[in-house]
Amino acid sequence: MGRNREPFASLLLYHAFKWSVVSPMFNCYFRGQVYGTENVPPEGPVVVVSNHASYFDPPILSCCVRRPVAYMAKEELFKVPVLKQAIELYGAYPVKRQAADRSTIRAALNYLAAGWATGVFLQGTRTPDERITEPKLGAALIAAKAKAPLLPVSLWGTSKILLEGSAMPRLVPVTVRIGELIEPPNSTDRSELESITQRCAAQINALYDLGR
Repeated sequence: MGRNREPFASLLLYHAFKWSVVSPMFNCYFRGQVYGTENVPPEGPVVVVSNHASYFDPPILSCCVRRPVAYMAKEELFKVPVLKQAIELYGAYPVKRQAADRSTIRAALNYLAAGWATGVFLQGTRTPDERITEPKLGAALIAAKAKAPLLPVSLWGTSKILLEGSAMPRLVPVTVRIGELIEPPNSTDRSELESITQRCAAQINALYDLGR
């Protein structure tokens, strides 16, 4: 195993959760389809950027790229015994709401330096139509600082998994398309960050338009 990747304990937890819960649900319940897995670096730092429409998106995305993806999580979750240790092993890192930008970037850079893939939802929030219309510059900034490539991913159909007011996931088809790697910005100049961000958004939306 290469040294520039996730800790062994995190890999074990990832595979245990993937094969016991996420993969069976994705493949059987959601009739999941995945395209482009050959574009995913098997190890080393990479910033995974995607659209976002469901709470199910992080585990589905991690499952489909075939390696753990570190995501931010509410700080309150890290105050729960046992859960704290479990989600940290799985790659979650705490974010304070009042300082989300600073803490998110700092934590993401730490994970990338340790060889993780780090996930960023390009619009920063869930969108009901699953498309990216107002991409944020955070992913490009993180990629520029870490000198890590960006991996665009499109999630299709996840907005229909949960209806408002319902706790039971619906049996709906889900498709994940993984795009080609995009080299990180050469600097943190705003114009370059905007250019790379728009390129990521365009590729994700184009993958999404391919549909099921």
